[in-house]
Amino acid sequence: MNELTAKIEAVLFLTTKPMTFKKLAQILEAKESEIENSVRELSEIKNQFLSGIHLVIAGDEVSLGTNPEFTEIVAVVTKEETESELTRPQLETLTIVAYRGPITKAEIEHIRGVNCSIILRNLLMRGLIEEGEDTSKITSVFTLSSQMLKSLGAHSVEELPDYSDFHKNAKIDRMLEAIATDNLESEEL
Repeated sequence: MNELTAKIEAVLFLTTKPMTFKKLAQILEAKESEIENSVRELSEIKNQFLSGIHLVIAGDEVSLGTNPEFTEIVAVVTKEETESELTRPQLETLTIVAYRGPITKAEIEHIRGVNCSIILRNLLMRGLIEEGEDTSKITSVFTLSSQMLKSLGAHSVEELPDYSDFHKNAKIDRMLEAIATDNLESEEL
Protein backbone atom coordinates (compact mmCIF):
# COMPACT_ATOMS: atom_id res chain seq x y z
CA MET A 1 0.00 0.00 0.00
CA ASN A 2 1.40 3.40 -0.92
CA GLU A 3 1.27 6.49 1.31
CA LEU A 4 -1.65 8.14 -0.52
CA THR A 5 -3.71 4.95 -0.20
CA ALA A 6 -2.93 4.78 3.53
CA LYS A 7 -3.95 8.43 3.95
CA ILE A 8 -7.25 7.78 2.16
CA GLU A 9 -7.89 4.85 4.49
CA ALA A 10 -7.18 7.05 7.54
CA VAL A 11 -9.49 9.84 6.33
CA LEU A 12 -12.31 7.42 5.51
CA PHE A 13 -11.92 5.75 8.90
CA LEU A 14 -12.59 9.05 10.66
CA THR A 15 -15.52 10.26 8.55
CA THR A 16 -19.13 9.42 9.28
CA LYS A 17 -20.35 9.86 5.72
CA PRO A 18 -19.13 9.03 2.19
CA MET A 19 -16.53 11.36 0.65
CA THR A 20 -16.24 12.31 -2.98
CA PHE A 21 -13.04 11.75 -4.92
CA LYS A 22 -12.91 15.53 -5.42
CA LYS A 23 -13.08 16.21 -1.66
CA LEU A 24 -10.40 13.59 -0.97
CA ALA A 25 -8.22 15.20 -3.63
CA GLN A 26 -8.61 18.60 -1.95
CA ILE A 27 -7.88 17.28 1.53
CA LEU A 28 -4.89 15.20 0.46
CA GLU A 29 -3.62 17.72 -2.10
CA ALA A 30 -3.61 15.14 -4.88
CA LYS A 31 -5.10 14.79 -8.35
CA GLU A 32 -8.51 13.14 -8.64
CA SER A 33 -6.99 10.51 -10.94
CA GLU A 34 -4.44 9.65 -8.22
CA ILE A 35 -7.27 9.36 -5.69
CA GLU A 36 -9.24 7.07 -8.01
CA ASN A 37 -6.19 4.82 -8.51
CA SER A 38 -5.50 4.68 -4.77
CA VAL A 39 -9.17 3.96 -4.02
CA ARG A 40 -9.02 1.03 -6.47
CA GLU A 41 -5.87 -0.22 -4.73
CA LEU A 42 -7.51 0.13 -1.31
CA SER A 43 -10.58 -1.70 -2.61
CA GLU A 44 -8.41 -4.65 -3.74
CA ILE A 45 -6.77 -4.77 -0.30
CA LYS A 46 -9.90 -4.34 1.81
CA ASN A 47 -12.62 -6.15 -0.14
CA GLN A 48 -11.40 -9.64 0.76
CA PHE A 49 -13.45 -12.41 2.35
CA LEU A 50 -11.45 -12.35 5.60
CA SER A 51 -11.42 -8.57 5.94
CA GLY A 52 -13.95 -7.14 8.39
CA ILE A 53 -13.78 -3.71 6.78
CA HIS A 54 -14.67 -3.20 3.11
CA LEU A 55 -14.54 -0.21 0.82
CA VAL A 56 -17.88 0.93 -0.54
CA ILE A 57 -17.80 2.90 -3.81
CA ALA A 58 -21.03 4.50 -5.00
CA GLY A 59 -20.53 6.68 -8.06
CA ASP A 60 -17.94 9.29 -7.15
CA GLU A 61 -18.29 8.69 -3.39
CA VAL A 62 -16.34 6.28 -1.23
CA SER A 63 -16.67 5.13 2.37
CA LEU A 64 -15.65 2.33 4.67
CA GLY A 65 -18.22 -0.27 5.65
CA THR A 66 -18.39 -3.72 7.14
CA ASN A 67 -17.97 -6.95 5.22
CA PRO A 68 -21.42 -8.03 3.94
CA GLU A 69 -20.60 -11.59 5.06
CA PHE A 70 -20.75 -10.40 8.67
CA THR A 71 -24.15 -8.67 8.48
CA GLU A 72 -25.75 -10.79 11.20
CA ILE A 73 -23.10 -10.16 13.86
CA VAL A 74 -22.89 -6.47 12.97
CA ALA A 75 -26.70 -6.21 13.28
CA VAL A 76 -26.51 -7.62 16.82
CA VAL A 77 -23.90 -5.06 17.87
CA THR A 78 -25.65 -2.18 16.08
CA LYS A 79 -28.99 -3.06 17.66
CA GLU A 80 -27.39 -3.21 21.10
CA GLU A 81 -25.59 0.10 20.54
CA THR A 82 -28.64 1.95 19.22
CA GLU A 83 -31.23 0.52 21.62
CA SER A 84 -29.34 0.95 24.88
CA GLU A 85 -30.02 4.00 27.02
CA LEU A 86 -28.07 7.13 26.26
CA THR A 87 -25.06 7.71 28.48
CA ARG A 88 -24.53 10.97 30.33
CA PRO A 89 -21.88 12.17 27.81
CA GLN A 90 -24.26 11.33 24.95
CA LEU A 91 -27.08 13.26 26.64
CA GLU A 92 -24.76 16.24 27.23
CA THR A 93 -23.70 16.25 23.59
CA LEU A 94 -27.28 15.86 22.38
CA THR A 95 -28.32 18.80 24.56
CA ILE A 96 -25.52 20.98 23.18
CA VAL A 97 -26.55 20.12 19.62
CA ALA A 98 -30.22 20.78 20.42
CA TYR A 99 -29.68 24.17 22.02
CA ARG A 100 -26.65 25.47 20.11
CA GLY A 101 -27.03 23.85 16.68
CA PRO A 102 -26.01 24.14 13.98
CA ILE A 103 -22.70 23.56 15.71
CA THR A 104 -19.35 22.11 14.64
CA LYS A 105 -17.58 19.16 16.24
CA ALA A 106 -14.79 21.51 17.40
CA GLU A 107 -17.32 23.81 19.09
CA ILE A 108 -18.98 20.88 20.86
CA GLU A 109 -15.59 19.61 22.03
CA HIS A 110 -14.65 23.11 23.23
CA ILE A 111 -17.83 23.31 25.32
CA ARG A 112 -17.49 19.75 26.70
CA GLY A 113 -13.70 19.76 26.98
CA VAL A 114 -13.31 16.26 25.52
CA ASN A 115 -13.22 14.50 22.14
CA CYS A 116 -16.75 13.74 20.92
CA SER A 117 -16.11 11.72 17.74
CA ILE A 118 -17.54 8.42 18.98
CA ILE A 119 -20.47 10.10 20.72
CA LEU A 120 -21.39 12.02 17.56
CA ARG A 121 -21.12 8.84 15.48
CA ASN A 122 -23.44 7.05 17.90
CA LEU A 123 -25.98 9.89 17.90
CA LEU A 124 -25.87 9.93 14.09
CA MET A 125 -26.40 6.13 13.97
CA ARG A 126 -29.40 6.47 16.26
CA GLY A 127 -30.85 9.16 14.02
CA LEU A 128 -30.95 11.70 16.87
CA ILE A 129 -28.80 14.28 15.11
CA GLU A 130 -28.05 15.15 11.51
CA GLU A 131 -24.81 16.24 9.88
CA GLY A 132 -24.83 18.98 7.30
CA GLU A 133 -22.48 21.44 5.64
CA ASP A 134 -22.17 25.09 6.65
CA THR A 135 -20.27 27.14 4.09
CA SER A 136 -19.71 29.99 6.55
CA LYS A 137 -17.96 27.65 9.00
CA ILE A 138 -16.34 25.64 6.17
CA THR A 139 -16.97 22.37 7.99
CA SER A 140 -19.70 19.95 8.94
CA VAL A 141 -22.26 21.08 11.47
CA PHE A 142 -24.66 19.10 13.62
CA THR A 143 -28.33 19.76 14.28
CA LEU A 144 -31.13 17.91 16.02
CA SER A 145 -32.86 15.49 13.63
CA SER A 146 -36.51 15.73 12.73
CA GLN A 147 -36.87 12.21 14.20
CA MET A 148 -35.62 13.49 17.56
CA LEU A 149 -37.92 16.51 17.41
CA LYS A 150 -40.87 14.19 16.75
CA SER A 151 -39.95 11.99 19.71
CA LEU A 152 -39.79 15.12 21.91
CA GLY A 153 -43.20 16.22 20.64
CA ALA A 154 -41.75 19.44 19.23
CA HIS A 155 -42.15 21.03 15.81
CA SER A 156 -38.85 22.93 16.02
CA VAL A 157 -35.94 23.40 18.41
CA GLU A 158 -37.38 26.78 19.42
CA GLU A 159 -40.11 24.86 21.31
CA LEU A 160 -37.56 23.24 23.64
CA PRO A 161 -37.70 24.48 27.27
CA ASP A 162 -35.64 27.66 27.84
CA TYR A 163 -34.39 27.52 24.24
CA SER A 164 -33.87 31.28 23.86
CA ASP A 165 -31.86 31.43 27.12
CA PHE A 166 -29.40 28.75 26.02
CA HIS A 167 -29.27 29.33 22.26
CA LYS A 168 -27.96 32.87 22.74
CA ASN A 169 -26.16 32.50 26.08
CA ALA A 170 -23.47 35.20 26.44
CA LYS A 171 -21.00 32.96 28.33
CA ILE A 172 -21.22 30.18 25.73
CA ASP A 173 -21.05 32.76 22.92
CA ARG A 174 -17.75 34.07 24.37
CA MET A 175 -16.38 30.50 24.58
CA LEU A 176 -17.24 29.86 20.93
CA GLU A 177 -15.86 33.23 19.82
CA ALA A 178 -12.57 32.27 21.45
CA ILE A 179 -12.38 29.09 19.38
CA ALA A 180 -13.18 31.05 16.21
CA THR A 181 -10.46 33.60 17.04
CA ASP A 182 -7.93 30.80 17.70
CA ASN A 183 -8.79 29.22 14.32
CA LEU A 184 -8.34 32.54 12.49
CA GLU A 185 -5.00 33.18 14.18
CA SER A 186 -3.69 29.70 13.32
CA GLU A 187 -4.77 30.19 9.67
CA GLU A 188 -2.83 33.46 9.49
CA LEU A 189 0.38 31.78 10.67
